[in-house]
Amino acid sequence: MQDSYRHKGMRRQLVRVVREKGIRDERVLAAIGKIPRHFFFENAFLEHAYEDKAFPIGSGQTISQPYTVAFQTELLELKPGDKVFEIGTGSGYQSIVLLELGAEVYTIEYQKDLYDKTSWFLPEMGYKPNFFYGDGSQGMPRFAPYDKIIVTAGAPTVPDALIDQLNVGGILVIPVGDAKTQQMLRITKTAKNRVRTETFTDFKFVPLMGEDGWGK
Repeated sequence: MQDSYRHKGMRRQLVRVVREKGIRDERVLAAIGKIPRHFFFENAFLEHAYEDKAFPIGSGQTISQPYTVAFQTELLELKPGDKVFEIGTGSGYQSIVLLELGAEVYTIEYQKDLYDKTSWFLPEMGYKPNFFYGDGSQGMPRFAPYDKIIVTAGAPTVPDALIDQLNVGGILVIPVGDAKTQQMLRITKTAKNRVRTETFTDFKFVPLMGEDGWGK
């Protein structure tokens, strides 16, 4: 795995594109600029690594569009040391962004082959979130509560369990909608039984699988 001057130049251009689309958190932009996204691509597809688009990674999943990763991360308002639960490890690219911002990351993946690949590959890159395999649609109560929760797949509704597992003052970022398009929601837990919901622009994610997702 080599990170050449050319690759770094392509990342700088990607950061410019993401910034022009409205991302303002310089820490998020710095993470996008640091992470060698081409490591996630086979050599035949390296030219696609620094385009601002999603790309298939197998098992019906994609490595997310860099802008989408940056948008969700910015909505989390991360602070160093935040305990973050990520639902949908996928390629692991989003996990690395969270780690670069100083989060303590717990990440769960529904697809076994992706879990096997990513839980091996990210440590090879020097990144070690807490990996888990299983259904994350109902959260992961044994490590709750969390300061932040991020869902990287489209959900039909907001699972109550995720809100229950947030600290007061915590934030859940989740795309909710149908199979074709979802609206990004930021849900802030303002008190034990009270939340504030903000709705942002439309996105298209792979479906959230599991008991509180789109089923098995």
